Amino acid sequence: MAASEITIQPISRSGLTPSYEAANADGNYFANSGNEFFHVKNGDSSPHTVTIQTPNTVDGLEIADRVVTVPATSEKMIGPFPAGTYNDGSGNVNLSYDDITSMTIAVLVSA
Repeated sequence: MAASEITIQPISRSGLTPSYEAANADGNYFANSGNEFFHVKNGDSSPHTVTIQTPNTVDGLEIADRVVTVPATSEKMIGPFPAGTYNDGSGNVNLSYDDITSMTIAVLVSA
């Protein structure tokens, strides 16, 4: 199975009730303008990590991937993601997980 795209949900003044999807074992990605936030909920009794890939370089040096730990039965908002650091050649941010047990995700952006 390949990584799956996450639908971006715009937040507006009239409000948004976000919908969440299960994290994909092969990773997820989303189109990035630099204004998106990734919301991850960990319903598991163990902590999990999310790795946000940084495919670009600075002065020929690789930029270390961002690794965020989401504690057990907790959630985190992560972002925004500057395009020059996080976007791949297709303009996407790519995510992977150490485990997807009880992990649900959403990508939100200001409308």
